[in-house]
Amino acid sequence: MKTKNVKLESLKGKSMKTLKHYKLDAAIPPYETYLDQTELRMFQLKKYHLISQAYILPIPYICQIYHLLNLKHLETIHKFSLKGLKIGNIGQIEPTPIGGSIKFQTTLEPSLNILRVWRKPTIEVELILHTPYTIELKIPIYHNRQINIVFNMLPLANNAHKLFIDIYSNIIFPKPILQIILHCASCLTLFEDLPYLNELATGNPRRWVRATKTSNRDTMQLFKRFVELYGSSLEQPQSMGAIELRPIPDPAC
Repeated sequence: MKTKNVKLESLKGKSMKTLKHYKLDAAIPPYETYLDQTELRMFQLKKYHLISQAYILPIPYICQIYHLLNLKHLETIHKFSLKGLKIGNIGQIEPTPIGGSIKFQTTLEPSLNILRVWRKPTIEVELILHTPYTIELKIPIYHNRQINIVFNMLPLANNAHKLFIDIYSNIIFPKPILQIILHCASCLTLFEDLPYLNELATGNPRRWVRATKTSNRDTMQLFKRFVELYGSSLEQPQSMGAIELRPIPDPAC
């Protein structure tokens, strides 16, 4: 235990730019365990870091969570940037004490799509809920390499949050060119997401975090896991500022 504490202290001393905002911008910084988990994962990926982006969105934090954990949105919302992508076989969720992960198949239908340059037509993607504020998407590409996209969300108020996007990869490609491509692709996907996020925000986001109302579709397994762990906190009216979430003990994990 002492060795683990020393390791975490070492990581804190090397706080990455994205994580500093959690401590500077939030009225109530997220639970320390979540910060440690996120910091450890981002430290593991640090040598492969390519780009960072940050956006302040006048949209409830729960809308972003719902959007990112809804697998179906990849084929219904991103019809331009992910043209021809279809969700295939979806595995069973692998729960963790504060989150979970799920693997699913994505297939690119024959079409003019820049993604075909980087990846096979059919691959298995993994989506991970590291903490209630951190989500990672792991995408395998050619030659046993990978792209990792880490989304960090910082609730600022009841109806606003800050979204951080960090992209990592061990792909062999000229870095400046790859960074330009990824910046453009990230901006495009966010632009596609905005109408959907605004539509979600105009409804009643709190209804999604009621366990009895959560969809049982395979594409929503990871969001259902989020609701099981944190839904009771989000159902309550929140004060202005960050939302402090604590997991419900789950002996199955």
